[in-house]
Amino acid sequence: MSDFWFYFQIGVEHILGAGAWDHQLFILALAIVFIWKDWREILVLVTAFTIGHSLTLVLSVLDIIRFNSSWVEFLIPCTIVITAMYHFFFPSPNKKNFRISYAIALAFGLIHGMGFANTIRVMLASDQSIGVGLFAFNIGLEVGQIVVVLFIIAVTWLMLQKLKVNRKYWIMVISGLVALISMQMAWSRWPM
Repeated sequence: MSDFWFYFQIGVEHILGAGAWDHQLFILALAIVFIWKDWREILVLVTAFTIGHSLTLVLSVLDIIRFNSSWVEFLIPCTIVITAMYHFFFPSPNKKNFRISYAIALAFGLIHGMGFANTIRVMLASDQSIGVGLFAFNIGLEVGQIVVVLFIIAVTWLMLQKLKVNRKYWIMVISGLVALISMQMAWSRWPM
């Protein structure tokens, strides 16, 4: 149980930690179009991200794939920019847009997983219970994401219901800010 708890905490910290801005911004870019009544769709989206992230981690821990970390660190903010900019073209969630968002979350989860793959590979390689470690890490990752999503939905509810901000305007402003921050991150991480 102590191995499970150790890796669970690492998973939560991976999303909620002070250095987890890239994951937090990505979740913000994914979730900003949703409101309380869309909780199932949001849960599916963050789970898709976790699945993509997990698949990359498994392949990495088993030493099936390896990545150039400088390119991965550059690609991560690029995924955030693309996700945020998507809302400028499709600001209203519907079934078609939701399928596209699901594919984005899954595919970009693969890239985000690459960013932590080297670290977790070293940690789990010395551990005899790789399955328990990966499972616990991914559960922690999912819990951390749900916390971020709940915060985003609460702030969105406050802005839309109490402060009467126009929903489309809210989505555009937040998506624009996320895109700008992520562009700066990508620029600073450009692989030389």
